[in-house]
Amino acid sequence: MTTIKTKYLGDLRTKNTHLQSGAKIITDAPTDNRGKGEAFSPTDMLATALGNCIMTIMGITAMDNGIDITGTELDITKIMANDPRRVAEVIVEFHFPKNNYTKAEKQLLESVAGTSPVPLSVHPDLKQTIIFNW
Repeated sequence: MTTIKTKYLGDLRTKNTHLQSGAKIITDAPTDNRGKGEAFSPTDMLATALGNCIMTIMGITAMDNGIDITGTELDITKIMANDPRRVAEVIVEFHFPKNNYTKAEKQLLESVAGTSPVPLSVHPDLKQTIIFNW
C-alpha cells in the first residue's frame, strides 16, 4: 500500500502527501544545486529523518521507563560531499532539559540512539555524529 504520494511541481519542487494523515511537505532543490532553497531539500529531509528517528526511539524508551524528556531540542547539521554529490555526515546534537537525569537514565537513552530504523537503513559510509548535552 502506498505511504506517500509525490507530485513534481516543476522548478525542482515537489509536493508530498502522507496518505494516512493528509500532512503535506514541500521540497525544493537547495540553492547550491540550482534550486530556490525555499523549503527543505531532499537531503535536508534525510538529515531530519535521521535526527527525528533517533529522537522517537529515545522518546519510546523514555516513555517505557518513566523518564521525562519533553522539551528536548535537536540541532541537526548536514554536511555535503562531492564526487559523487551526497550527504557525507549528519551531526545530531541533543539538548535535554535540566531534569537531573541519573547516570543510568542517561546511559539508557544514549544506548538506543543508533538502534532506530533510519540510522540502521542509511549507507554505512554516512557518518552519524551524535552529541548529548545533558
